[in-house]
Amino acid sequence: MTDPITDMLNRVRNAQAVNKETVNIPFSNLKYEIAMILKKDGFIEKVEKKGKKTKRIMEITLKYIDKIPAISGLKRISKSGQRIYLPSKKIKKVKGGYGIAIISTSKGLMTDKEVRKQRLGGEVICEIW
Repeated sequence: MTDPITDMLNRVRNAQAVNKETVNIPFSNLKYEIAMILKKDGFIEKVEKKGKKTKRIMEITLKYIDKIPAISGLKRISKSGQRIYLPSKKIKKVKGGYGIAIISTSKGLMTDKEVRKQRLGGEVICEIW
């Protein structure tokens, strides 16, 4: 596996396609921060760390509204072969403000709204709507 973030997004997308309640993802601090942003913005129900040392996983409880997934789309922007860095002025709203972009800045991971508010730039990791 070359890109663990893409793997995480694919696992969430596939689990929602078959209406699974939870999805298990190998743990890393970056993926945990992305999951916490998704939880804070209401795209998933909860995130739990499970296991010890090398066997650590993250259990994400997916959110559905009337049996329709809360996440309708996921897109990886910055890939391992082509990193996308943008200043705050060039970061656009995702789906007219209905979605979020997750951006890695010098002050940690943030949503596109927080980045524009703090006038920071960074690497655009993914978009969720």
